[in-house]
Amino acid sequence: MRVLCCGDVVGKSGRQAILNHIPDLRERLELDFVVVNGENAAHGFGITEAMCRAFYDVDVDVITTGNHVWDRREIVDHIASDARLLRPLNYPEGTPGAGVNTYATRDGRRVMVMQVMGRLFMDPLDDPFAAAQVALLNHRLGRSVDCIIVDIHAEATSEKMAMGHVLDGRVSLVMGTHSHVPTADARVLSGGTGYVTDIGMCGDYDSVIGMKKEEAAARFTRKISKGRLEPAEGEATLCAVYLETDDDTGLARRVAPLRIGGDLSPHWPV
Repeated sequence: MRVLCCGDVVGKSGRQAILNHIPDLRERLELDFVVVNGENAAHGFGITEAMCRAFYDVDVDVITTGNHVWDRREIVDHIASDARLLRPLNYPEGTPGAGVNTYATRDGRRVMVMQVMGRLFMDPLDDPFAAAQVALLNHRLGRSVDCIIVDIHAEATSEKMAMGHVLDGRVSLVMGTHSHVPTADARVLSGGTGYVTDIGMCGDYDSVIGMKKEEAAARFTRKISKGRLEPAEGEATLCAVYLETDDDTGLARRVAPLRIGGDLSPHWPV
């Protein structure tokens, strides 16, 4: 199976990168499944129902989110009826929406997508490691599902790495999101799970993690805010991770970064 997972979409330029590139990438890479983290799609904060529909229209299969999932209040009502839009699994019981679901590819194979959120330097939530373990109790890679993708939305690289090793051999891919900067450690772990600490973002890198650099820098240098943070509007780099799995076991055969457009050096996974 061939899967592409795209990092945090930031603002209009990030959304446009997804809309422009995903149809071509699906064809050129012969993709079976596409996941996009969309939590910053709506002007840098949250996502709307209309944006979800636009992503689905270009053959995005699943949208994950993170700590900004509730920034657009309309999503609170919408998420319960949208099985393709996930929020972190380890939110407290009773939170709207779901953090894990199973989907079918066009040829009938089953892909399980799970999202958890880290707790180091983040909002205090339930234990992401325990939540992931419980979600896997009734599913076995290569048996009940053909592929399992885990998005860990976390600040600390150590927490993301720990999740990769805890789930090694039980899932196809553990991918980090949230920090918006792509890391250079995409690899297959010893147990056969693909791993990358952070995919990066789909947004303008002439910025501070996707936001216009003047206001963001002023908050550090002067400790005075002149106004609201606004997404940078230049050409986005689409940052993603490409995964190939073994058809029998569901484990990773290959994992590699993909970067297209914008300020970062391009990288093609095959």
